[in-house]
Amino acid sequence: MGSKGRRFDNEPKLNMKKVIAVIVAIAIIIMFIYFLKNLFSENKPNEIIKSSSYFTSYEDGKWGVIDNNGESVINPSYEEMIVIPDSKIDIFLCTYDVDYQTGEYKTKALNAKNEEILTQYEGIEALPNKDNNHLWYEQDILKVEKDGKYGAINYDGKEILPIEYEEISSLEGVEGTLRIKKNGKYGIASIEGKILIQTNYADIQPLGEKHSTNYIVKDESGKYGIIGYSETTVLPFEYEEITNIYGNNMYVITKGGKQVLIDKDGNEILTEGFDKIKQILKTEGEGVIFEKGGKFGIMNLNGEVTQEAKYEDLSEAKTGFLIYKQNGKYGIITSKGEQKIAEQYTNIIYQETADIYIAEKENYEADILDNNFQVKLTGMLIECNTEEGYLQLLQNGENKYYTFKFEEKEENQIFPNRTLFIKKQNGKYGFVDKEGKVVVDYQYDDATPQNEYGFAGIKKDGSWGSIDKDGKVVQEPIYDLEDNLLVEFIGRWHLGEDLYMNYYNKE
Repeated sequence: MGSKGRRFDNEPKLNMKKVIAVIVAIAIIIMFIYFLKNLFSENKPNEIIKSSSYFTSYEDGKWGVIDNNGESVINPSYEEMIVIPDSKIDIFLCTYDVDYQTGEYKTKALNAKNEEILTQYEGIEALPNKDNNHLWYEQDILKVEKDGKYGAINYDGKEILPIEYEEISSLEGVEGTLRIKKNGKYGIASIEGKILIQTNYADIQPLGEKHSTNYIVKDESGKYGIIGYSETTVLPFEYEEITNIYGNNMYVITKGGKQVLIDKDGNEILTEGFDKIKQILKTEGEGVIFEKGGKFGIMNLNGEVTQEAKYEDLSEAKTGFLIYKQNGKYGIITSKGEQKIAEQYTNIIYQETADIYIAEKENYEADILDNNFQVKLTGMLIECNTEEGYLQLLQNGENKYYTFKFEEKEENQIFPNRTLFIKKQNGKYGFVDKEGKVVVDYQYDDATPQNEYGFAGIKKDGSWGSIDKDGKVVQEPIYDLEDNLLVEFIGRWHLGEDLYMNYYNKE
């Protein structure tokens, strides 16, 4: 059953034939999002096809759904992109009857049999969230609508939040937390339905990222404070503004139209010598990164400038070490100003889990540096997988795999369940099995590793196609994918240009 709603102001129009490719840092792949368990329709559980995974498809200007074999589950017939909150569960959220003049639209949920489910609700939507690196949907929760009010259910169909709220949305950048609105006031709930902060505030935003336990809130008088769970007061409601910058029991507030650094008791620590405070350094007592005249430097807690404001950008990567930008390039210095890496890269990212630096170059390659700032690897970084503990780089046209200790591993050591592995001979690519026996002759100009669904991409004479887990050609090379940041196939369907949207098409 459909409901009327409005699109988010910043949500892109989805029913376009060609989407704009997103520039992503070092080809970080938008991973398929995991959540949803079981979901009941009105009186019986939603039937779940456990043996399949599902993906949004696009063909001839219409949207549908395919499974992990590349077979159509929902034929492309919808004008708007179908949302699949969890690739493992057959719950497909469809938007239709969109009025682009008013922004109104209707939604419904389908299963793999193309049956409408959850018809007791007038509307049903996933709850998207994002940070600087990726998009995801909040786990085990769907927003539902009835009689103009909103509530939430889990994937067993159990009510999490009653249908009595004016708004329910994810708290941007913070996992597992919802921003709720009732009677014109805001509060916080967990995705399990626990009310963490009652709906008593004119506004509420997270303090911190990922797993926030403290919140910046505004009262009816327009003053800001900080509260924690159970509404314990961290900072009283007496500030013009509170910035999402904190550390070592210090906070950045606005007083008299100017930023001030204060401690947890409200004592003023730094009041002048800067335009803005960008970051509180991790080492207790060391100071802050400040901005003045559009440049960045370091000031200690006594107000003494220890690094003059001369950098185009400055941010602390790990305790005591900072990534700086000078003359349009990035390097690394210590908090005392000692240069570790001269400015020479287009970007530098510190990967905390691996304790490595990824230093990007203009040719799309990257140097991988250890924690002593020594270059250990060079190549085009395809993936930095912190869960499995490996790096995948393209080096001299070949995929190479390394541990975070920079030990090279064979592809079959990283992926023991794969049936085919890329090999290159005389400038051409083919595939071998686990024993090294040639299964696909060396005849292709390029190829992609086998994915978890058994498909690999093959390139010949400038066009791409695919093979299955046995090396059989599923799609002859016919696709021009030069504008694609990532080439991947499921059957005859290839991943679309826009990784941000994560869909497969045949065009």
